[in-house]
Amino acid sequence: MPELVPDDIGQEIVIYESAGIEVSLPLDLVRETVWASQAQITELFGIDRTGVTRHINNILRNGEVDEESNVQILHIASADRPVTFYSLDVILAVGYRANSARAIQFRRWASGVLKDYIVSGVAINGKRLDELGSIVRLLSRADDELIAGVADVLASYVPGLQLLREYDDGYIATPDGALPGWELTIEEARAIIDRVGDQFPEDKLFGHDPTGKLDGTIGAIYGGFGGQDMYPTVEDKAANLLYLVVKDHALADGNKRSAAALFVTFLDRNGILRDAEGQPRISNNALAALTLMAAMSDPSEKDLIVALITRMLSGIDRL
Repeated sequence: MPELVPDDIGQEIVIYESAGIEVSLPLDLVRETVWASQAQITELFGIDRTGVTRHINNILRNGEVDEESNVQILHIASADRPVTFYSLDVILAVGYRANSARAIQFRRWASGVLKDYIVSGVAINGKRLDELGSIVRLLSRADDELIAGVADVLASYVPGLQLLREYDDGYIATPDGALPGWELTIEEARAIIDRVGDQFPEDKLFGHDPTGKLDGTIGAIYGGFGGQDMYPTVEDKAANLLYLVVKDHALADGNKRSAAALFVTFLDRNGILRDAEGQPRISNNALAALTLMAAMSDPSEKDLIVALITRMLSGIDRL
C-alpha cells in the first residue's frame, strides 16, 4: 500500500463542522481530494467502527474504487504508528451506505462546498499557478535542452488560469486562426524529409516509406466532409500534421524529426512561423517538447493534444 507523506498534501486543511462535530481533513492539492482516517469516517457519519470497516472492505473487494490510488498510509506526529487514510471517493462510498442524518449532511457538503473549494477555488488555483511559475523558472535554467523545452512550453501558460482549468476538464477552446495560403504536397513533404535525412547520413532507414503510408498522413490534413474542410486553419492543419506524422509511424525511421521539420516548414510557408519582428515564434527547445508531447500521449488524448498545440499557435506571440 502506498505511503502518503505530509509533504504530498502540504499544509492545507479543510475543516468540516456539523451537528456538534468538527473534523480536520488534509487537503491533497495534487490529487484534488481530501483524506480521512477510519476513526474520522466513523465520526463523520455517526456509525460504529465495525460498520465502517465492513463497508470499506466491501468497497475495495468489489472494486468500486481503486485501492492503489484511494488508500494511503500517512505518518502523523501524534500517532505511534502509521495511520491508514482514505480518499474522498472512499469516504463518499461509505457515506452512501450509511443511512444516517450525518451521512446525508456530509454528502451535501462534499457535493457543494468541498467540490467547489477543490476544483475551482481561486485561492487553490492561484497557489498552483505561483508554484508552476517557480517550477518554470527552475526548469528554464536547466542545461538539458528537453527539460528547458518543457519550460518554454509551460511558461506560455503560467498566466492562463482559464487554460489550466480547460485542460483539467479535458476540453481546450481554440480561437480562430489564419487561413492557409500554401498547400503541402506529398512531393514537397518527401523533399523536406530528404533534406532532414541529409543531416543524419548514419541513419540508413531515415525517411523510408516502404508502404506509401505518408501519402495518407499528409492527405488527412486536407480531408473534409460535405464540402467542409475538416481542418480549416493553418493552426489546425499544422497541429494535426505534427501529431499524425509522429503517431502514424509511416516512416521506417525519423518520424519525430520529420514531423517537426514538416510542422515548422508548414508554418513558415503559411506566414505564421515568425512574429512581426521576424523572430521565430517557436524555439528549438519548444519544438522538441511539442513533438515529444505528441509522441508520449495516449491515442485517446489526440483531440486534447492537438487542441493544446493549436491553442499555443493561436494564442501567444512566441514559444
